[in-house]
Formats: sequence, structure tokens, C-alpha cells
Amino acid sequence: MSLLYVNDSGATIGIEGNCCTVKQKDGSKRMLPIESLDGITIMGQSQMTTQCAEECMQRGIPVSYFSKGGKYFGRLISTGHVNVERQRKQCALYDTGFAVELAMKILSAKIKNQSVVLRRYEKSKGLNLEEEQKMLAICRNKVLTCDRIEEMIGFEGQAAKYYFKGLSACIDENFTFQGRNRRPPRDEFNSMISLGYSILMNEVYCKIEMKGLNPYFGFIHRDAEKHPTLASDMIEEWRAIIVDATAMSMINGHEILKDHFYFNMDEPGCYITKDGLKLYLNKLERKFQTEVRYLKYVDYAVSFRRGIFLQMEHLAKAIEEGDASLYEPIIIR
Repeated sequence: MSLLYVNDSGATIGIEGNCCTVKQKDGSKRMLPIESLDGITIMGQSQMTTQCAEECMQRGIPVSYFSKGGKYFGRLISTGHVNVERQRKQCALYDTGFAVELAMKILSAKIKNQSVVLRRYEKSKGLNLEEEQKMLAICRNKVLTCDRIEEMIGFEGQAAKYYFKGLSACIDENFTFQGRNRRPPRDEFNSMISLGYSILMNEVYCKIEMKGLNPYFGFIHRDAEKHPTLASDMIEEWRAIIVDATAMSMINGHEILKDHFYFNMDEPGCYITKDGLKLYLNKLERKFQTEVRYLKYVDYAVSFRRGIFLQMEHLAKAIEEGDASLYEPIIIR
């Protein structure tokens, strides 16, 4: 199972028999069995036929729309997975001890994963980032002793500054950046991870809906109009190990080059080219399909994509029972 990414402007996505088709402006056509699709992501000015949209909704295949630059617009989804009773329980747990415990688990796991990813790259570069690692450990310990989510978010933010400072020291010198920035990203690395986080958010959003939960009823991130705060909560433990690691691997492995980016004067910021986007999406998709053994409750390897689904199953169970201890975030080694 995999996602279909369409980033060629002018393409038309349709349905023929039991296959999803992508027709290009030059007349060429690609066909994929629709049973093999977890979702469709459209980036740029492509179209989908009504027949294909209906088939996707009947099968529960989400369709997501992004701009060419990676800005997320919205989704085409069915309502087949809505679970009203579960969503009422989810909403009732906002601002409770459940939310505090869940936040502690997820944010401490996020910092731990950042530390492991940073350790891998400092080792490959022959560096000793003692200060950054020390601060990550301090911030993680602070999160584990907080009793207010706002305080945890503050320490998580401090950890992020040291984490990205460390990654900047490990990245290829042609791609060195000055911390995390967004809207718009001002350098190549931030351009890659901003797009990657949007794609990861889309993956998590889909799995949340499949379990009948409401993506807009979060626990860590405060209520925000038009923002899926639960999806924002649940991507935290995955950011470093899926998106950041993929970007670092491509840059340091010279799989993507400076020529694959451009700076737009009309819309200030750094953006990835069409060829660069194809390379990045292919690499990111392979990452989602990579099998690992990091989940504590399964004794077999699962892909990162499957792992995200299993995590949403455990979140749903924790919400049903009102017991955050039933949720165990992924922690890499």
C-alpha cells in the first residue's frame, strides 16, 4: 500500500475499471490498481474526475490538495469512519489529567528522538555536540517533571532550538542554516522539512479519521480555528525520525543539490523545483515504507506508515478508557 503523488501541472486523475489513471498533458498515461492506494496527494494545478472522486470516497481513500510550494489546502474524504460517541469522549478529556499525561509522554519522546537523530549525524561527521545533547537531556527531564502543558511546550521549544543548532553543524556546509524558520522557509533544509511536515500531517490526519476521532480536538496544542490540533499533537513523535532524517540523509548523501531549489522574489522564500520535489517525494515515500521494530507492543517489524496507524489505534483505546497510560509513543534507539 502506498500514496500516489501527482505534481505535474495539467495532469488529470481518473478511473478506468479497477485502476486509477494519471493522464499527462502530452497524452502519456500511468495506471495503478486502486486497491493499492492508501491516498492521493495532488500538488499544483492537476484535476480529478467526478467518477474518480466518487470511487475514492466510497473506498475511503483520502485525496489531499497542496500548492506547488507545499501549502496544504484541504482534503476530500468520506464520512464512513465518523464515531460520534468516541469523539464525545475525546472532547471531554480536553484540559484534564489525561491531556497532561499524554502531552508529557509525546513531548518527552519527541525530544528523545531528536537526541538520537542528532547523535547519528554528529557521529557520522565526527563531531561532539556535548552542549546540544546536554540541553536536550535537561529539557526532556524538565518536561517529565512538569504538571502544566504550557510549561512542557516551553521546554520542548528550548530543546528544538538546540536540536536544530546541532543539525546545522552536521549538515553539508553548502546547506548550513540558521535555526528553524517557516512561512516562508528561508533556506533549503527548512523548505524540505516544512513540506515534509505537511505531508506527515496529512498521513496522521488520515489515520486519526480512520479511527473515528476528530482531528481538530487536540490535547497539547490549544484549540485553533481551522487547524487540526490533534494531528499536530500526534506528529510530534514522528517529525525527527521521518522528516528531519530524510532531509539530512538526502543533503549529506548528495541525493539533492542546491540546483534543486530556487528563491522566489514575488513570494519571498526558498522553494524546491519540480525535479527536486520528485526526488524528495520518492525518498520520503520509501521512508514511510521502511520497516522498523520501535513499537513496544508489537514483536515484529512494521512500516512507519503502518506504525502511525497502530499508534492511532492505541490513542483511540486510551481515549475510550480515559487512560493516557495506555498510549506509548514511538522512541527510536
